[in-house]
Parts: sequence; C-alpha cells; structure tokens
Amino acid sequence: MPEYDLIVLGAGPGGYVAAVRAAQLGLRTAVVERDKPGGICGNWGCIPSKAILSDAVLFAELKLGAQRGILADNVRADFGRVIDRSREVADRQAKGVEFLFKKNKVAYVQASGRLTPGGVLVTTTSGQTERLAARHVLLATGSAERTLPGLEIDGAVVLTSREALARRELPASVAIIGGGAVGVEFAYIYASFGARVTVVEMAGTLLPGMDPDLGRELERAFRRQGIEVLTGHRYERLERKPPGAEVVVVGPAGPRTLVTASVLVAVGRLPLSGDLGLEEAAVQTRGGFVVVDPHMRTSADGVYAIGDLVGPLLLAHAASEQGVIAVEAMASQGANGREVDPTRVPICIYCLPEVAAVGLTEVEARSRGYEVRVGKFPFRALGKAMASGHTEGFVKIVSEERYRAVLGVHMIGAGVTELIAEAGLARSLEATTTELVGTIHAHPTLAEAFREAALDAEGRAINA
Repeated sequence: MPEYDLIVLGAGPGGYVAAVRAAQLGLRTAVVERDKPGGICGNWGCIPSKAILSDAVLFAELKLGAQRGILADNVRADFGRVIDRSREVADRQAKGVEFLFKKNKVAYVQASGRLTPGGVLVTTTSGQTERLAARHVLLATGSAERTLPGLEIDGAVVLTSREALARRELPASVAIIGGGAVGVEFAYIYASFGARVTVVEMAGTLLPGMDPDLGRELERAFRRQGIEVLTGHRYERLERKPPGAEVVVVGPAGPRTLVTASVLVAVGRLPLSGDLGLEEAAVQTRGGFVVVDPHMRTSADGVYAIGDLVGPLLLAHAASEQGVIAVEAMASQGANGREVDPTRVPICIYCLPEVAAVGLTEVEARSRGYEVRVGKFPFRALGKAMASGHTEGFVKIVSEERYRAVLGVHMIGAGVTELIAEAGLARSLEATTTELVGTIHAHPTLAEAFREAALDAEGRAINA
C-alpha cells in the first residue's frame, strides 16, 4: 500500500498547482484524476473555449477587413477544424501538466478517488481498486454543468458547454439559456461563425452579479452583432421538434416561443462532491459545497478542499491560489494570515468586447457604507482604441471618498482581460486613484484608459 504525505483528488488548475507546490516543499505527493491532467479547465473549459474564441475573433476581424482596407474575398470558416484545433490545444495543455508531474516527481494515478480512513480508495476504469495511504488529502474535484428540469442533455439538440466544445457541426440557430460568462462566450462564438443566436437571461442585465453597467454595455454590443438578447426572461419549457426544438420563455410581455436548431444550457455549475465519501469522513458541506477555513481545512482532520468544490469563486486562478495556501499550511510554511480575498480576485470573460472586473461594484461599495467616487472613461475617446478599430466599452473605477482608495475596477472592451492585471495590482497594494494618476502610462496604449478613469474619479478628466 503506497504511502504519501499528500494525495490530491483532481488534476485541474487547483489540484495540479497544489501538487507541484507540495513537491517543491518536500511532500511526497500523488494526484488522482479520472480524466486527463489539466482537469475540466484544461480539457473541457478555459483552454479549449479560449482557443475557439480566438478563432472567432480572427474570423470576425477578417470579415470586417474591408472597412480598414484589408480586402479578403470569400472568407470562409471550417468550424470542424476550429473545434479540432481546440482539442489539439487541450491535449498539449494536458501533456504539459503531465510533464510538470514528472519533473517534480509527483505520482499520477488515472482513476477516480474516494476518501477512506487514512487515505484514498482509488478505482480504475477497469474496476480495479487500491487503497493509497496519506497524511493529508486535498479535494480538488471541481464542478460540473448545472441543468434545468425539462432540459435533459442529449448532445444533439440540447447541450452544455462540454458537448458544445466537442461538436464539430455549427448549428444554424442556437437558444442559449443563461447570460453569464459561459453563455455570452458561446453566444459570441456561434454568432461570429454565422449562427442565429438568442440569449435568454432571467436577470435584468447580462452577466448577473457583475456591475450592471457591464451587462448593459455588452447587450448593446451584442445587438450590433446581430445577437438577440432577452433579459428579464425565464425559461419555461422545451418541446423537441426534429430537427430542433421549440423553447418557451416568459418575459414582461408574456410567453414567447423560440424555434431553434440547438439549445445550450449555461445556468451555472454544481460542485462534484457527491461521490467522495464526504459524509463518512465527517466533512461538513453546505448546499453541496465543502466548508473550509481560511487555510482550506475541512472539518475532517487532515482533509483540505479547494476550488469549485468550496465555492463561491468558481475560477481557475482562485483554485490555484487556494491550492498553494492549502499545501503551505500542511507544510507549516507560514500560511497564517494568508487567504484568498474575493475582492482581489479578477473575473475575466472572453467574448468581444471582453469583460473584466476586480473588487467591489458600485452598488456593493455603497451597501458597505462607503462614500463612493466613480470614474469612467470610454474607449471611443482613446487614441489607441480608435487606431485599432475597437472603440466599444469603457473602464470604470469605484473608489472611496476619504482616502481615494480603489475599491473596484470594471472594464469592457478589447484587451481588458489583460488590462485587469494592473487593476488587480492596485487592489493588492491598496492603491489610490491619486497614485494611479501619478503613474505615467505609455501613449498610445489601451492602458491609458485606466489612468483616464482615475482622473475622472479625481474630478479632473482631460480626454473625455
């Protein structure tokens, strides 16, 4: 019976990063993963979807090339090849993670795992079982797509993101149930390649939970792209009518029937906690999510949990940071006082225009009692945006009155998923808008919009 200092269940961005860090700290480590290294993110989420999105952006740019003097007649897209390339990218990512395991002498076991006293019981695809002993177990099993009653997934008409990432045929039309991150990214993908797209969102704006200004701006951009957006509408029922389906949604004006070739269900994710032996191990859960302390310890001695399994930050980079915190706590490397602050974790969405945010929204800041100053700068007033042809969107900074501290930054526009790193640093350093204004930004760059928004928050806007 092999014995380890740490067994990690799950090889996604939380699990594999934790395993590598544990090995660096001298812990004898094994990772148990039933799929491929890289987990959901690397194989069926972040990485392949971004490969498809990058191709969608390229295709959209080429189709609009004539406006900028770039003549490319009869530009066509091979959607099957786009999907194939995304799978190749995912495979390379998986091989890269496997290489990291070998480099750091982390044992990799392809099997499913379940908590057992003193370790983990693993079961291979052939049904063979083995008990692995360990002083610590880190649960990093991630999450799965949430579905709705009456929207049973068949992989042909009704899909989740997982089926959509593997489907090589572009549907003629798609009704997307859910206007969150996954829903809007696939809306952009399908519309860019020529499908007729309708997005149905129950909330009053797209991207519920984010600053409403972002959702409203994205809706305007989507309408210009030919995407129909039905906010304030809820899914009612579906009737399959070959070759597609009829979807009934209900909004302020009453019910409406959408006739569509495909339906994509994008209504969130659920933690994969159902078959881990949590109850037998006395691991406390709440609503399916594992309850942890700031160092990611569960209620069971020696058992830790991270990532989508613990919520509410269902983000790969949050899981990675949580994994490092967990293993450093195991190894007594001074994790005391260090934890993941949700207001310092950036959120990125990769449709076009892109969306990115970190920190408090304007509404959240006011609800916490802050006297708020808001600065906003539109990309249409920025030289680099005009030169590049991407003038949609804005940068919005939420700061507080007394010290001018940056409480939150909310961006929509081309390239903002890269610009958000500066905003994240500002949050980490507790920077003020005064300090942002005092930081000289190169011209012409998109990053100038960040400083311009800070100038606006200070009441001394120059270029808008």
